[in-house]
Amino acid sequence: MKMAALCSEFGDLVQIKKQLISVISLCKERGLLHSGKWASELAFALDRLPKDELPPSPPFTEEDAQDLDALTLAKSYFDLKEYDRSAYFLKGCCSRKAYFLYMYSRYLSGEKKKDDETVDSLGPLEKGQVRNEALRELRVELSKKHNVGELDGFTLYLYGVVLRKLDLLKEAVEVFVEAIHSLPLHWGAWLELSNLVTNIEMLKSLSLPDCWIKDFFMAHMYTELQMIKEALQKYQNLIEAGFSKSTYIISQIAVAYHNIRDIDQALSLFNELREQDPYRIDNMDTFSNLLYVKSMKPELSYLAHNLVEIDKYRVETCCVIGNYYSLRSQHEKAALYFQRALKLNPRCLGAWTLMGHEYMEMKNTSAAIQAYRHAIEVNKRDYRAWYGLGQTYEILKMPFYCLYYYRKAHQLRPNDSRMLVALGESYEKLSQQVEAKKCYWRAYSVGDVEKMALLKLAKLHEQLTESDDAAQCYMLYIQDIFSCGEQLEHAEVSTALRYLGQYYFKNKLYDEASLCAQRCCDYNDAREEGKALLRQISQVRDQTETPSADLFAPLSNNNTPVRRVSPLNLISFTP
Repeated sequence: MKMAALCSEFGDLVQIKKQLISVISLCKERGLLHSGKWASELAFALDRLPKDELPPSPPFTEEDAQDLDALTLAKSYFDLKEYDRSAYFLKGCCSRKAYFLYMYSRYLSGEKKKDDETVDSLGPLEKGQVRNEALRELRVELSKKHNVGELDGFTLYLYGVVLRKLDLLKEAVEVFVEAIHSLPLHWGAWLELSNLVTNIEMLKSLSLPDCWIKDFFMAHMYTELQMIKEALQKYQNLIEAGFSKSTYIISQIAVAYHNIRDIDQALSLFNELREQDPYRIDNMDTFSNLLYVKSMKPELSYLAHNLVEIDKYRVETCCVIGNYYSLRSQHEKAALYFQRALKLNPRCLGAWTLMGHEYMEMKNTSAAIQAYRHAIEVNKRDYRAWYGLGQTYEILKMPFYCLYYYRKAHQLRPNDSRMLVALGESYEKLSQQVEAKKCYWRAYSVGDVEKMALLKLAKLHEQLTESDDAAQCYMLYIQDIFSCGEQLEHAEVSTALRYLGQYYFKNKLYDEASLCAQRCCDYNDAREEGKALLRQISQVRDQTETPSADLFAPLSNNNTPVRRVSPLNLISFTP
């Protein structure tokens, strides 16, 4: 039923292609290159149109004719990034196209000057120290036109950008929604709006136009809000609706899998993407993150060299090279390349976060904190920056600060076990054991990627002399490790076996204690204790008239010592 509704919405792919071709032209005329590129990639994924089906050129008004010479000249200056010069020749023009380019040139001139001031002082600058001086004037002029309804979809978009830059976020959201209603096919307005949506409730409250592009926006928002299942379903629906050749959708699905740490699936999609579009640089920094996590040095080296050949002055290229040096433990060089990325684009979220990680490796906590804070300024939904701040304050032994930042990270990634374990550790340091237990148990329940939650929970029970609970957790921990086939690689298995051996011995369950003691002998750090426990069991059995086999039921064939601990009620630990 849902698919049928989507297909009816996307039923006329010819009409969608015409709309995309029209908006590409409109964006290019106004210097909105990224929106034009997005629409072009989407249009390329659809079947080509015959000549007689191509959309007509937009109507040419009397005002356009009057401004034609000035606009043509100004646009040539704009394309060469001579923004002040462009604005000078557009002053006094009255057509809508010329007015947008005039205001946009002034905005970009202010941004360029701000970036030039920022470029050599990345670290110590506080928020607001360097400003785009043109913003306030632009806001005054645009608000006057807005009040009398003289702004079209493009100028509404620019007005929203100015409001966002001035931190007038509520007004910015309203203006972006208005811009989208006025011109639904301008992807840039949707993207700007996505940066201001903080949660699913806010997303549901927005009054958005019922247009096919809304599905792309919702899929993007689900990815941003870590609702990956919903995002993947949306993208699958879009593929089935006729966008199966879209490299944009493939890249977004790869990013979604990256976000849920399905690394193999994400790598497979990025490799497919590179086959289809070998000179693509967009999203390659995310691809390099995956190669870094998998320690794939040759592949990461090849990617870095390949991107340098294509364009070594792209932000993504610098991030890829930074990851390559980081994987080789050359952290100073890595940080240098992330700094280069930020000189090219001070709003590059990934570069700020990765630079924070490098400063952490170099034990430069103050610089790491500054980098993570910049990342949060760029995007408050970046859980990695919140988590990084938590780790930094943990090194500085400031548990209250840790708790605050780990909570923020957990709110953004509620089902990420790493955030929950970090939260549990913070609570434990603050002697809030009940909360710590809840976090560790929740981390185990959602799928503990690092296999540490049960161990930490068991040790906490052990400290609190809750021996039954501790034994239950150690038992589950051993089951978990053995089921993954990692028991010989995991150093803490011996800790669990030692505790269970003593626990069973104290409870006179000598068969189980013996099994644990024998297993202890497989580990160097527990071998002597295992042998000592076996001797103790042997002495007790020699002194006992009735063999323990008559007192207790024999062990099952299951080699993991899990049968003798009575099931414990852990529901109370679930948040």
